[in-house]
Amino acid sequence: MNPFHYSKPVDVSQAISLAGAASRFIAGGTNLLDLMKENVARPEHLIDITGLPLKDVRETANGGLMIGALVSNADLAWHPLVEARYPLLSQAILAGASPQLRNMASTGGNLLQRTRCYYFYDAAVPCNKREPGSGCPAKDGLNRIHAILGASDNCVATHPSDMCVALAALDAVVHVEGRGGKRTIEFADFHRLPEDAPQRDNQLADDELITAIELPPQGFVEHSHYLKIRDRASYAFALVSVAAALELDGDIIRDVRLALGGVAHKPWRDKAVEQTLKGQPVSRENFVAAAEAMLRDARPLEHNAFKIKLAQRAIVRALSDAATGGKA
Repeated sequence: MNPFHYSKPVDVSQAISLAGAASRFIAGGTNLLDLMKENVARPEHLIDITGLPLKDVRETANGGLMIGALVSNADLAWHPLVEARYPLLSQAILAGASPQLRNMASTGGNLLQRTRCYYFYDAAVPCNKREPGSGCPAKDGLNRIHAILGASDNCVATHPSDMCVALAALDAVVHVEGRGGKRTIEFADFHRLPEDAPQRDNQLADDELITAIELPPQGFVEHSHYLKIRDRASYAFALVSVAAALELDGDIIRDVRLALGGVAHKPWRDKAVEQTLKGQPVSRENFVAAAEAMLRDARPLEHNAFKIKLAQRAIVRALSDAATGGKA
């Protein structure tokens, strides 16, 4: 681990004034410290934001929820308002990591996890995400866990977060603040596909800090389900995950949200596919058609073609469980 300067600001404006290209904000540190110990991240300045007043969860005027960036994953998953009104989010958080990590990990930090890839975490091999232009050995190497959607020749890594898949399905909004002022970013636009700049995971500027995540009023309380498929039952990243949410009128689908994890560089949604389900009856046939359409552009690598069928079956199961409210 390289030497670094350390600061602990007392308010958001001071934290932002300290930020720059060579600095990193740190809260729980559950991802950043791993990267530093592996010599993948080498910040010159750590800005400890754990003392900032960003730890509350409150209702918004329109009936939604505003979640402070420093609320721990554990506190968020078990928060009464989240459990009651956004069960999809609670399920997704509890499917991720371990209880110890959820106690430390922050809501804002969860959004900033670096993509998971064996080669990215190995500083001894080339990686376009660590050093643009050096190459992507995962394309022709061991790529079982890698992307089948939205990848590029420069990077085939996948986003690791469970929480973010649920937030994508719920149409969350990210609140950020930097030296240029405050702004909001639609969750669908927050994370980037790799394209020709795989070193950039999201749309934040170097001096911008996530201050909150806002949830809209619609939480799909009665008909939502988070399904995670992984190699072992706990403390493993998803091979494929699905956040499914339905608004039903009898057996007719009035609204639907569908987001995938473990398949792309960001939580994956296809609103055109969602649109095809609206106005249709709940049926296995309709869910199978939607699942096939979600994966129509999949481009598997040598070792991960199994993810296509796995994702399709997971989508059908998640939508079916959402439709029944988890009841057989």
